[in-house]
Amino acid sequence: MMSLRSSMKRNAFFDSGKCGFKMRQLPCMGVVLCIITFFVVYRTTMYQFQHTQMEAKVHPFGTLKDSALASGLLGGLPVGIIRASSDLEMKPLWSSSSSRLKVDTSMRRNLLAIPVGINQKHNVDTIVQKFLPENFTVILFHYDGHLDGWWDLEWSKEAIHIVAQNQTKWWFAKRFLHPAVVSTYDYIFLWDEDLGVKHFDPGRYLRIVRSEGLEISQPALDPNSTDIHHRITIRSRTKRFHRRVYDKRGSTKCSDDSEGPPCTGFVEGMAPVFSRAAWYCAWHLIQNDLVHGWGMDMKLGYCAQGDRTKKVGVIDSEYIVHQGIQTLGGGGPPGKKTSNGEDTTKRYGTSTMDSRTEIRRQSTWELQIFKERWNEAVKEDEDWVDPFRGSRKRKRRRRHTTKF
Repeated sequence: MMSLRSSMKRNAFFDSGKCGFKMRQLPCMGVVLCIITFFVVYRTTMYQFQHTQMEAKVHPFGTLKDSALASGLLGGLPVGIIRASSDLEMKPLWSSSSSRLKVDTSMRRNLLAIPVGINQKHNVDTIVQKFLPENFTVILFHYDGHLDGWWDLEWSKEAIHIVAQNQTKWWFAKRFLHPAVVSTYDYIFLWDEDLGVKHFDPGRYLRIVRSEGLEISQPALDPNSTDIHHRITIRSRTKRFHRRVYDKRGSTKCSDDSEGPPCTGFVEGMAPVFSRAAWYCAWHLIQNDLVHGWGMDMKLGYCAQGDRTKKVGVIDSEYIVHQGIQTLGGGGPPGKKTSNGEDTTKRYGTSTMDSRTEIRRQSTWELQIFKERWNEAVKEDEDWVDPFRGSRKRKRRRRHTTKF
């Protein structure tokens, strides 16, 4: 009897010991499970964050819908019905049942946008004919109101036409090339109408742009072009493309130490080409009320989605001729560059004025306003860091160390 009781006590003690051991194990297992759970959640969150970052870079326009949802502006709609982006492709009013079943494989992936006047119709036709074989969408901004004179061109009926009297390229672009509207296009060509394209092929041009990773670019200018303002835009006969220029003449000296416009990271406003992501940034840089766009070319490098000395370039092998024909405010015949003395227009039917002089005065005033706005924005945004300031400081330190 005593041995039975002793055995029972020993078993009870042993069982309670096992139970105690198990109880001591439970907190440890809980800690381990918490650590594992935390690690899984962290990795998943980081993956989602990185994926979102990549998506935002490749398709930045999707963030427009997200921001609107977060603000509650779209709260009255079911999320699945929202389409935040669009394009400029015309749709048929009707179609046969068989055509509705077909998948459109000829979706245009690039956009050509040009401000045009009827006096430059022949030259614009030549430009567009270069782009049509590459399946570009074409949009014409008519600044002179003469729309009917374009219908005899076969491709004109497939183009988008927008009419607004005496408005500039940047005025049109700000209002009709919103990032959400052009989000399906890989590249946006925002060109002037007075460009000669005899030595330009858009297909070859884009192959170079893609292979070199250029986000903002332009074709080089033939040295015989009119109104060449910056040496970096002049074609080099020995190169396929270039990102910088070397020039010891003039007030701006360009060398290997140069890190910004107009020596590197620069394109001019007459024929810029933007990637989808770069245009998303550039569109926001365009000021709604400063319509001539002076000074903006010096800041476009901030929209290059990275190092402007690498992601902005000029293509030499596909080059154009800038004819420098004055259009807005001009009253001369096609192809003739009017002088200030000839260039007078009547306003309100009463007084006359030298419109080209007034346009230049307005442009200069807008340039000053843009500079002031940039400086003020930099001053007010305490969180903004100039992405190019650090490299300038590092180069100055290297030169200082080498000198001493």
